[in-house]
Amino acid sequence: MENEKRYKEFIELDKAALLGGGINKIDKQHEAGKLTARERIDLLLDKGTFVEMDKLVVHRCTDFNMEKSKMAGDGVVSGYGKIDGRLVFVYAYDFNVLGRSLSASIANKIINMQTL
Repeated sequence: MENEKRYKEFIELDKAALLGGGINKIDKQHEAGKLTARERIDLLLDKGTFVEMDKLVVHRCTDFNMEKSKMAGDGVVSGYGKIDGRLVFVYAYDFNVLGRSLSASIANKIINMQTL
């Protein structure tokens, strides 16, 4: 029973992560004629090849009441996929999450993609 509860919590976190800063911010981005980070990645990569990494990472900052503003992914979408069949590692800032700020968690996600 405990595993089912954890799995349901995971699914909810995963859904929240896909929304980044929320549906209102996504709608606002679309109204401005802009794409979200995931949409930009989907356009870049071969269809269906993107595998997101560190999707649920959150920052650890407590300055300026930041502990109240934690969102899964922490402002960067990162992972791997293929372009013309070749493996690539990518990341894109998600403006809808904390306005593209740079935390230690974000820096580590970027470094991880560069290292891979």
